[in-house]
Amino acid sequence: PLLKVTDIEKVSVMAKQFNANTLLAVDNTFCSPYFQNPLEHGADIVVHSVTKYINGHSDVVMGVVCTNDEEIYKQLRFTQNGIGAVPSPFDCYLAHRGLKTLHLRMEAAARNANAIALFLEDHKAVTKVVYPGLKSHPQHDIATRQQNGYGAMITFYCAGGRKESGIILKNLRVFALAESLGAVESLAECPSLMTHASVPDGQRALLGIDDTLIRLSVGVE
Repeated sequence: PLLKVTDIEKVSVMAKQFNANTLLAVDNTFCSPYFQNPLEHGADIVVHSVTKYINGHSDVVMGVVCTNDEEIYKQLRFTQNGIGAVPSPFDCYLAHRGLKTLHLRMEAAARNANAIALFLEDHKAVTKVVYPGLKSHPQHDIATRQQNGYGAMITFYCAGGRKESGIILKNLRVFALAESLGAVESLAECPSLMTHASVPDGQRALLGIDDTLIRLSVGVE
C-alpha cells in the first residue's frame, strides 16, 4: 500500500549484469497496460490481475502473463496446458468487455485520483499523502519517465490513530469499505486491519503500515 515505484529499466540492466539468464517479472496491475508497458523497459514477463483494471467491473477472477520472448511463451503455454489454468468462456467475455473501456476508465479514475490527492495534501487532518502523481512522491520522476499516467491508487496517513481512521472510514459517502481495487467504484480500506492484518505488528511498523494509513482505490464516479 506504500505505492513505491521501481525503475524497471535500471533493475533490468542490473539483473542482466548479474546473470544474463536472469528473468525480470513485473506485476503491472496497478498501472494496467494503458499507463505502463514494462516490456518496453526491459522486463521479460509482465503479470496482471485481470480482476482489477483490465476487467474493471468486479465480476471476474482472472490473471494474465505476458511476454515478448518466444521461448518463455512456449514454456508458459506448456505449463498452462499442463495444469489446466484456462478461464471459462464467459469470464473471457466479461474481461474482453471490460478491456474495451480500459482507456476511458483509466483516464477518468486517474483524473479523479489526482484531484483527491491534491485535496488530501492540503487537508489539516492528513499528515502525509502518497501518490505517484504528486511531486512530493519520492519516485515521482521515475513514474513520470516510464509511465503514461499515475494511476488511481492513493495512500494517505490521517492525524491521530486507529480511532480517527475509523471515523473517516465510517463516514465515507462515495467510497465503499472494501479490500479490492481497480474497478469503476471507489473503495477505501485500512491495510493494518484488513489486507495486511496477518502481517506481524513489528514488521508492519518497519514497513510504515500503521493504523492511520488508509488506502484508496479511486473509481470513475
